[in-house]
Amino acid sequence: MHILAVVGDVYQALADPTRRKILDELAERDDQTLFEICSRLIMKHGLTSSRQAVSQHLDVLEAAGLIITRREGRYKFHHLDRRPLERIADRWLKPDPDRRPDENQPD
Repeated sequence: MHILAVVGDVYQALADPTRRKILDELAERDDQTLFEICSRLIMKHGLTSSRQAVSQHLDVLEAAGLIITRREGRYKFHHLDRRPLERIADRWLKPDPDRRPDENQPD
């Protein structure tokens, strides 16, 4: 898949405030189940989204590559994958020694 399509998926996933809160929770405490994430969203953020709604948000985050899941028995654990965010940051924040300052970066 082309890098711009992946980056676009990441941007779309990050556009939703609930998904950003889910990522914040995983950044604070990684490897959580759906039940744990829902509980933390209610207690810390006052969000009363249904488990199904949170599960759909997690599906979007997983499709964008922002989380990785693993199963243990009947439990599914969610892990924050920072690599897509690092690729975005690298694109604009790491200097390219071969590029002149007045050159436009190609998409």
